[in-house]
Amino acid sequence: MADGVRDVLEYLARELVGDPDAVQVEESEDDRGILLTLRVAEGDMGKVIGRGGRTARAIRTIVKATGIRQGIHHTGVEILD
Repeated sequence: MADGVRDVLEYLARELVGDPDAVQVEESEDDRGILLTLRVAEGDMGKVIGRGGRTARAIRTIVKATGIRQGIHHTGVEILD
C-alpha cells in the first residue's frame, strides 16, 4: 500500500537534485504508520532541504497528503546525507 507514497517521494527528490541516480528511499513501518528515509548525494542536500527548510516541509506535506489518500494515518520523512 505504501508503494505509491514511496514513489511520490522518490519522484519529487529525483526532480529536485542534480544527481537523480543517487536518490535512495528506504521504508520502515511501525504501529503508527510509515517512515520513509531519503538519501541523496552530499552536494544535493541543500536542494532537498531548501532555504530555511521550506522545500523539506513541502515534500513532507505532499508525502503526508498522499499517505492520507491511501489510508495511511502517519507518514514521516527523514532526510539523510
